Amino acid sequence: MMTTEQRYLFDVTGYLHLRKAISEKDLALAQQAANNYINSSQDDLSSDFGSTDGRLYENGFAFHKSLEKLLFQPSFWPIIKEFTTGKPRLIRGSMLVNQPGGIVEGGSLHCARESYGWQSTRYECREGQIYCDDFVVFIYLTQVNPGDGGLVVVPGSHKANFDRPKSLFNGGDLSGDIPHGAINITPNAGDAIIISELLTHGALRWQPTNRDRIILVLRYAPQYKGGDQWITDSLKARLSPETNELIASASYTEIKQITTRETVSLTV
Repeated sequence: MMTTEQRYLFDVTGYLHLRKAISEKDLALAQQAANNYINSSQDDLSSDFGSTDGRLYENGFAFHKSLEKLLFQPSFWPIIKEFTTGKPRLIRGSMLVNQPGGIVEGGSLHCARESYGWQSTRYECREGQIYCDDFVVFIYLTQVNPGDGGLVVVPGSHKANFDRPKSLFNGGDLSGDIPHGAINITPNAGDAIIISELLTHGALRWQPTNRDRIILVLRYAPQYKGGDQWITDSLKARLSPETNELIASASYTEIKQITTRETVSLTV
């Protein structure tokens, strides 16, 4: 299960920064696989892979087994299970890339509450555990230094009971400096950031001209929530049985076999 420190920090801030979330060996293999994906010609990729804008690479988790195995990292597998009361589901897994000389525009602050309505996402604490039905794990495959740009969050905003006033945080505009009251998170390669989609967040312009930012973006929810539009049958065919079990929808009462394990290894 989550540690008491992790529960407290996530409950207070709406995010967790897990340092050295993956081993150096797993990081090196994942970096190689990610670069192979980025440098592949679209003609050499199946229809399940590719990027239309040079930033979002579809189904990044499924490109190679070294990326797929990151779904079950021991550093955050207990957190995934707790957030979903032991009934997790991977909804989507893409790869986000900021390349030197590529598209670098900053984004704007947003969250599920603002985009889809207060009914869309839940965050609760019951019986000493956290329930969060829409959250994201960002696995950083490259370094982000202070001043580089990247992820910005408003700590504690996952619990906001009022609409965000347009007078705050530069109206949500992230094209310039970090808005007062927000923070820029700068992980090392191999770190992971977990956020609730209720947390107000966005991204600053990527500044470096000689370094890229590569992040595996894994979206999780309870097994009884979310559609099937992201995972095609052809994609499922290349995944390990454990991953197919994780992405499968299921009822409120079903217990997936993988959730009974403290650690999960891919068998194929």
